[in-house]
Amino acid sequence: MCFGFFQNADFDKYIDATTTGMTPMQTTTISEIFIDTPQSGLHPELNEIYRRDGLVLYDFKIASDGTSFLDPVTLRFKLPGTNVKGIWKPTADFSKRIQADWELNHMESRISIDAPVISLFGNKDENILTFSCSNAINTVEMNARLREEDNCFYCHITFFSETEQAIDYFKVQLRLDYRNIHFSKCLRDTASWWEGFPQLKPAFVPAIAKKALYSTWYQFHQNLNLEELLEECRLAYGMGYEVLIIDDGWQTSDGNRGYDFTGDWQPERFPDVHDFVKQLHKTGMKVAFWYSVPFCGKKSKAYQKFRGKFLTENHRWAPVFDPRYPEVREYLLGLYTSALKDWGLDGFKLDFIDDFHLYEDTPLGARDGRDYASINEAVDRLLTDVKNRLTAINPEVFIEFRQKYTGPAMRKYGNMFRAFDCPGDAVMNRVRIADIKMLCGNTAVHSDMVTWHNEETTEVAALQMINILFGVPQLSIFLAKAPTEHLEMVEFYTRYWNEYADVLLHGTYQPSAPLANYPTQRVTMNGTTIIGVYQAMVTDIDSPDAHIHIHNGQLAEQLVLRNNSDFGAYNCTVFDCRGTVVLKERVDFNRGLLEIAVPPCGILIAEKESS
Repeated sequence: MCFGFFQNADFDKYIDATTTGMTPMQTTTISEIFIDTPQSGLHPELNEIYRRDGLVLYDFKIASDGTSFLDPVTLRFKLPGTNVKGIWKPTADFSKRIQADWELNHMESRISIDAPVISLFGNKDENILTFSCSNAINTVEMNARLREEDNCFYCHITFFSETEQAIDYFKVQLRLDYRNIHFSKCLRDTASWWEGFPQLKPAFVPAIAKKALYSTWYQFHQNLNLEELLEECRLAYGMGYEVLIIDDGWQTSDGNRGYDFTGDWQPERFPDVHDFVKQLHKTGMKVAFWYSVPFCGKKSKAYQKFRGKFLTENHRWAPVFDPRYPEVREYLLGLYTSALKDWGLDGFKLDFIDDFHLYEDTPLGARDGRDYASINEAVDRLLTDVKNRLTAINPEVFIEFRQKYTGPAMRKYGNMFRAFDCPGDAVMNRVRIADIKMLCGNTAVHSDMVTWHNEETTEVAALQMINILFGVPQLSIFLAKAPTEHLEMVEFYTRYWNEYADVLLHGTYQPSAPLANYPTQRVTMNGTTIIGVYQAMVTDIDSPDAHIHIHNGQLAEQLVLRNNSDFGAYNCTVFDCRGTVVLKERVDFNRGLLEIAVPPCGILIAEKESS
């Protein structure tokens, strides 16, 4: 049986796009790549297929004397530990520090967890080495750790650490990038490389996937009330929100925040779901429902129907469906296609995909009615069928996944990626949006739902909004009960975001200082630069763009800019966080430092004066 990923179909086009205009490569390069194959009867082969300007690609193949379950096979290499400030991994959150070789677990990537890429970055955010592989569906183990004996980084990629099926041939591509460019550019280029593999072609992203969204979760949880929800939709739509996600609670009257009744998805709380959705549509909102895809609660009818067809029954929340059974996949497909056709939904929030994996009590092999041996490949089949059947009914359907299942394989099925839950944590929301954004191409990146206490000051509440500037806003506060000042702030930020969404989502994006949690972020497109500043620091202005917007994402009362040249005069307007104009004046952006008074969470908009 053949296993792995083959030639990138867009190889030549990708190479041209990623190497044109590159600076020469750094002198720091990796050592020889060593192959550890402890199992006899294996014939590994590593061939360099491309090398130019610091970018190297390899084909890695393994042929076996017979079909068998392979022991782990590891590719190892090292590089000198010079000018490495930190290690970027897809979901490292606040932990991007250097690790010693005696600590911490390795990063694991598979279809529903992370992505097979690691980036070592330097003291000026430059790339030192970004290494990745094309096997984004099956399990891969990776790391880059410092050995204190020689101050070198020891890197590895391990295949078959989780063995699900017997194979006789394996092929994968490796990408090693040590170009002297910003690390975020290397990550974007890695995402483009993945897109070229037929198995990783991203799904179409409809315009609705990039619209500001209102979620029921943090303020309603499972206690949904139709009249309150309709009023929230009317208020949200009036503020610029066009999408509603109804989270857990629509399907059951149980309010225990558990999963005992998952699996049936026959609504108790709103029995006439078609009419329920119709009323929500009348407010102007598009509507999506939440589903916990893998879970089949023991109090559901589906649990009795599918006994013996679970990956495990010992999960802390609920038994987990086994997608290797075709009847399980067909059952789940039927739930979503029926909801789309019969209820008039516009989208889906498909949750807990990462719980599809191998458990201690999971039976192995394609037998006893299972048509797949690999859980990862069965998940790929399930989600591919979900996407295909739903888009056949409605090509504009939107499908949301959340971290950690936001890797290149998940881009095949979903068109919205959301930051993992971090209620009330503005900094974490900012970090998670950035980490997803650098790897997801044109897939829409959404914030976790912003929420705060009603007694919060408006400026502190505004930190939640300004920190999600570079993702699509998701809001989850009770609008009907919010103070007027909060509503004014939300409406101002949402109106601004809607006006500049094209730049914020599609402009060239560059976050700074990963170890400092990206204290500045910026996008540039067609003469407009938008910068978010989240710590007291000097913000560099590098070019005289016609439109420069700077968001004061802190509680300081001023912004300090450093112009690297004389850029001329700008007409400046300063807004506070509620949208009130507090300053309008002409300012010369001369070379050097420039301090401008901007209220906490306010915005400076500078328009270049016509010559």
